[in-house]
Amino acid sequence: MKPTGNPPNAEYRRFESNREYEEIVDRMIPLTQRIIRNFDKTLSPAWNGSARIELLRQFLLTHRSNRLLIVLHDTRTLHTVHPRLLALARQFSHACVIRETLRSAKHASDPFVIFDGSHYVHRFHHDHMRAAQGTHDAVGAGQLIERFSEIEEASGPPLATSVTGL
Repeated sequence: MKPTGNPPNAEYRRFESNREYEEIVDRMIPLTQRIIRNFDKTLSPAWNGSARIELLRQFLLTHRSNRLLIVLHDTRTLHTVHPRLLALARQFSHACVIRETLRSAKHASDPFVIFDGSHYVHRFHHDHMRAAQGTHDAVGAGQLIERFSEIEEASGPPLATSVTGL
């Protein structure tokens, strides 16, 4: 048996349900200890749901160094479709960063959420619901963290979460 670099309890499983994808995200948020990284084309309505917002609020309140990093291809609807998330981002402006990809990163098409450095949920393409979940999978999560960093580097500055002006 070839060593993978993962602990013996590492698991990887595939599934094809949007509901299951969203349930996994909700189950993983309270288990996360430091950082949640989310890359997607746009955010699903679940990211504005009161239950998820409360999970994220509790995560951010747990420790001042906790972070929520979100990179999206399209942020145009955030103000109208995700006001709770934007309110959370305003409240935790030191810990919650939302960015939009620049043209050079618009080709990325596989949404994922990484919880700390060893758990993730990964859709293989934003147009299809085929997905996978990795738990205690430091190798798979590490690859996604590297991918997230590349996408984040090819993104604009953090979005302003409030409307200013006259």
